[in-house]
Amino acid sequence: QVLHSHSYRFAEPFSGQTVVILGAKSSGLDISIELAKAGAKVTLSHGYPPLTFPLPPGIQQSSSVVAVDNAGCLRLQDGSVCKADVLMFCTGYNFHYPFLDAAQLGLEIQDHMVSPLYRFMLPPAFPSLFFIGICKIICPFPNFNCQVQFALAVLDGSVPLPSREQMEKEVQQEQQEKLEKGVQWRHLLKLDQGQWEYCETLAQLAGFPPLQPVVRSLYEEVWRQRQIHPANYRRNNYQLVSATRWELIHSPEPERPDV
Repeated sequence: QVLHSHSYRFAEPFSGQTVVILGAKSSGLDISIELAKAGAKVTLSHGYPPLTFPLPPGIQQSSSVVAVDNAGCLRLQDGSVCKADVLMFCTGYNFHYPFLDAAQLGLEIQDHMVSPLYRFMLPPAFPSLFFIGICKIICPFPNFNCQVQFALAVLDGSVPLPSREQMEKEVQQEQQEKLEKGVQWRHLLKLDQGQWEYCETLAQLAGFPPLQPVVRSLYEEVWRQRQIHPANYRRNNYQLVSATRWELIHSPEPERPDV
């Protein structure tokens, strides 16, 4: 069976099966943990250095899958071969907007990208349309909130936009700078550490209050906990104390893998 993580809903149907997960980012790691807890034998196949934090029993790591032969065997990058009942792709997704005419909007929608988008939101050729929440590797809802406030400020005239030509030029320059730094085209929507400056810029331009420092601080703490305790970091409860400080109010005992 071959499927994409988009089709995954529950772990129980995979109990007792051998599952190869291709991709070890957010969805790949989360699904692997769920499957292992449900009794599946999981191989987490990826091209990164081996993950060093503790994984639940039932998960092993391997190099990336490079081919599937006619007998259904998976050939790995290191030359080894493995068999599996299920191969699940957790390799990202493409954008698909069947209700939009990309050419009319001056957009190219392919290879994990929508471009050009000024401020990662609006097509220069149609600046009253906004793509909210399209960026990746972000603190989602604070980011969405900043984007919405910026979009509203554009629509009510509070934020005057440059000309179409100038917006397209700015987007092209930003993309070229990232490409020259080695960022792949398909990853140009990943903000990561750049998300904070991005949200700050939107706030300055639109005149709304910037994100409080505690948002970044707590986001980075949760990210750190995810690397240490991927199986149960979500069970931590935090309380915001002030604009700059949070505190941990509950932390379960970490689950320990079998030795």
